[in-house]
Amino acid sequence: MSWLKGFFNSSIGRKFIMALTGLFLFLFLTEHMLANLLLLLPDNGILYNQYSHFMVNFPLIRIVEFLLFGSLIFHIIYALVLTYRNRQARPIQYAVRKPGENSSWVSRNMGFLGVILFIFLAIHLTGFFAKARITHDLGMVTINGVEMHDVYSLVKAKFEIWWFDLIYIIGFMALGAHLWHGFYSSFRTLGLRHPQYLPLFKGIGIFIAVIIPLGFAIVPIYFLINSLS
Repeated sequence: MSWLKGFFNSSIGRKFIMALTGLFLFLFLTEHMLANLLLLLPDNGILYNQYSHFMVNFPLIRIVEFLLFGSLIFHIIYALVLTYRNRQARPIQYAVRKPGENSSWVSRNMGFLGVILFIFLAIHLTGFFAKARITHDLGMVTINGVEMHDVYSLVKAKFEIWWFDLIYIIGFMALGAHLWHGFYSSFRTLGLRHPQYLPLFKGIGIFIAVIIPLGFAIVPIYFLINSLS
């Protein structure tokens, strides 16, 4: 097992873990975004509340949640380690720096974007996940004879506050930039480096970086506009 330990402690191993956990988190984001679109249905949250009730009570989902949080923790830890090691490798900066010619703004500021996402995640977990899964500080609603938490009303109330929406829009913009660079880099790390396919992966990464944040952002914008009208 020493080779396995050596692999995970190596630069390549750390990047490999970053890629795998990042791709797993991307799959979760896709599912989460699609589920959030249920909030736009004109049914006063019936289907969304039923979905939320199912997610809370289905045992397999709880197992996936532990895997999700584990992946998130590993992703953050390995990101910090990689940033630290990269800075250690170049303690003396070059006399003449032209970063714009060698890398994108996003790739040079992944750490900064990561901090924004971490703050955004803390706000999101405190405002929604903790209330729905830990404290159960929610109203109740009965749908088809089944009593369940009214998650829809919580989301609606939060997203009718303009400054709360602004925080989320900023978070989604940071998420889009992070996805753009991370998706493309993940495939390179996993060995898919053929010049014929890299432009394709880069294009898919840009598409994902627009669609997923936009899909998330539609929800707070929808509730804010409805509250104003």
